Amino acid sequence: MSIVKEFREFIARGNVIDLAVGVIIGAAFNGIVKSLVDQVIMPPIGLLTGGLDFSKLEWVLRAEDPATEAVEKVAIQYGAFINTLIQFFIVAAVVFLLVKLVNQIRRADAADPAPAAPPAPTPEEKLLTEIRDLLATPAVAAVAQAVEKPAPAAKAPAAPKTTAAKKPAAPRKPKA
Repeated sequence: MSIVKEFREFIARGNVIDLAVGVIIGAAFNGIVKSLVDQVIMPPIGLLTGGLDFSKLEWVLRAEDPATEAVEKVAIQYGAFINTLIQFFIVAAVVFLLVKLVNQIRRADAADPAPAAPPAPTPEEKLLTEIRDLLATPAVAAVAQAVEKPAPAAKAPAAPKTTAAKKPAAPRKPKA
């Protein structure tokens, strides 16, 4: 088997396609959640904390020296980490709700399975059904019965009876 053919079979599997769709939707969802956290959730929290912007919170290890351009500021940006944690919890909550919904649907399907449709009849069964239906009609039924019952055998012409010369019996006299 060539590598190209094997690769095509691998890509054509349903699981790989589903995974790719999931990753793409997840990346798009990540952008929505990031925007939600940075532009909707964090500004009111910053307002409640006195105008504090969490994304700007950092712990400076080495300050930037304006005199030299070579040394840049070294800082731990824990505010950005807090924003990322909030994003994670939002994504985790949405995924949890999605999995919970899917599980409810699966339980409902398992508890109340729809009756399976009977399999389609084979061509032989269709033909036999048609024959049965035709035989059920009165005209065809009469013909079928006539065919099933053998006609009575025709009787051979009777041979003339030959009798030996017998005397005819004398008439009986009635008793008085």
